Amino acid sequence: MNARTRRLTTAQALVRFLSAQYTERDGVRRRLIAGTWGIFGHGNVAGVGQALVEYADVMPYHQGRNEQSMVHAAVGYARQLNRLSAQAVTTSIGPGATNLVTGAALATINRLPVLLLPGDYFASHAPDPLLQQLEHPVEADVSVNDTLRPVSRYFDRITRPEALIPSALQAMRVLADPAETGAVTLALPQDVQAEAYDWPEEFFAERVWYVRRPAPDPVELTAAVEAIRSAERPLIVAGGGIHHSEAEEALKAFVEATGVPVASTQAGKGSLRFDHPADLGGIGHTGTAVSDDLARTADLVIGVGTRYTDFTTASGTLFQHPEVRFLNLNITGFDAHKLAARTLVCDARSGLEKLLEALPGHRVSEAYETEYRTGKDRWDEVVEAVYRADDENAVPTQTQVLGALDAAVGDDDVVINAAGSLPGDLHKLWRSRSPRQYHLEYGYSCMGYEIPAGLGVQQAAPGTPVWALVGDGTYLMMPTEIVTAVQEGLPLNIVLIQNHGYASIGGLSQETGGERFGTAYRFRAADGTFTGAPLPVDLAANAASLGMDVLRAKTVRELREALAAARASDRPTCVYVETDPAPTAPPAEAWWDVPVAETASREAAVEARERYDRQVAERRRHL
Repeated sequence: MNARTRRLTTAQALVRFLSAQYTERDGVRRRLIAGTWGIFGHGNVAGVGQALVEYADVMPYHQGRNEQSMVHAAVGYARQLNRLSAQAVTTSIGPGATNLVTGAALATINRLPVLLLPGDYFASHAPDPLLQQLEHPVEADVSVNDTLRPVSRYFDRITRPEALIPSALQAMRVLADPAETGAVTLALPQDVQAEAYDWPEEFFAERVWYVRRPAPDPVELTAAVEAIRSAERPLIVAGGGIHHSEAEEALKAFVEATGVPVASTQAGKGSLRFDHPADLGGIGHTGTAVSDDLARTADLVIGVGTRYTDFTTASGTLFQHPEVRFLNLNITGFDAHKLAARTLVCDARSGLEKLLEALPGHRVSEAYETEYRTGKDRWDEVVEAVYRADDENAVPTQTQVLGALDAAVGDDDVVINAAGSLPGDLHKLWRSRSPRQYHLEYGYSCMGYEIPAGLGVQQAAPGTPVWALVGDGTYLMMPTEIVTAVQEGLPLNIVLIQNHGYASIGGLSQETGGERFGTAYRFRAADGTFTGAPLPVDLAANAASLGMDVLRAKTVRELREALAAARASDRPTCVYVETDPAPTAPPAEAWWDVPVAETASREAAVEARERYDRQVAERRRHL
């Protein structure tokens, strides 16, 4: 007896398959692929495009303006939902496909799921060379989509319809696996997309991918407990894995029982509420003074769900205790073994719960608690000082902008940022009130991420006020998804800070002997010379032309009023503010390795190299 089949094109089968995939964790079930972003061209309009029309009732479609930004929107969506639900992105061949590369790298580096469906050349090669096809002289099976291989956690080119079945299942497995997830690419030759095939009905049945919470190995757990018991100055470094695992309450219970303090990476900030006595704020190059001071003297660093980037470790110079050891709790062995650590390869929530069960009555010394709480109080005074605006009629500084926003947001508002000088200021100063409030993309620190990611967050959490914080440089990279916000009726709030240049890289250039070359927006006069005058551009008018309501704020008082009005609005709203460019945030508390010219004739570079040599001498290899 023949098995039941359904005759569909490959693209139709893929869309139908995706609509029946679910994740489940802790008894909660979600759509694995909840919608598809797309821009159509000759590589996908007649295949995936037609299929999305065919199955519009089961697969929501979202129209984007830029392929990279569609990936950013999908990443924002997945992060807001703790990687339990994702979105797909479909593009044409050629530039539409290669525009995905930056977004794919961002997703994979940040361990966030997104499904990429770029069009590809004809599998039959019948019309070669077709429009936008890359012709390789000795590798006929290479296309521009191969640029996605190194930034994808799984990649396949579907050259026959029946090849979709095993590949689609593998793609879902990777997307749903917290230890493997990232960008997944299924390259779709345009002739195969339109080719019909008799698909087994089982392919379209509802399928649930259970998201694991692996428990720690007993031997590793015993060693971890002994390490914690013997430590006098333990410090937890909370990474993004805390949020992905929804382990915030487990961390809080562990900290309140043991007294171990918590410092956070950019991805982990908000793991504890900012006013918890054990929350020390950010760590590393952009960390707080109290976090970095404790890190230098910690004898045991307990990393939970962190990748230990160079910003966290201050390029290997932060953890300076002569006998410092590391204990890493991570769902991936790859990350758990970093810094020659003792490992606890498991889910963050289950690992913290097991550690707490195995440490009854254990607590750090009263003197240690007093020390870090005193340091926290001192840093809170620093934050209050830079947030405070004594003159309500003055032009605000960037830190005063953050202070005004801090006063305007509610506990569940989401604040999004990714690049420029804002990440450093936010990591040091922002007072996170809930696990999802602080949304910093700093694995890739991609300019242009904020606005499209805001759309994804609002799709994932309708009714939640979302704030995309962007400087003028980031805004000019990718403002076009403002049109999408208007089209989709998403009341995104943008805080657009104009300081007429690349403030972050300008400071770094000065520090490393580059003398701020190429980092300011200067006006070229009629005689061809550059002046110090700002460019005659009006970014607020640009945002308004794309459909946003725009509120201009020239003073601290006007800024506070504009932020309140934006939060109350049900329309996409931009608060535009020109800031006093003088830096007001506390300086970096730890180093970051950006190599300086070893030989130079200019005095600024020579002095920078002398500072560099002194700093790099402090680097340690933790073995």
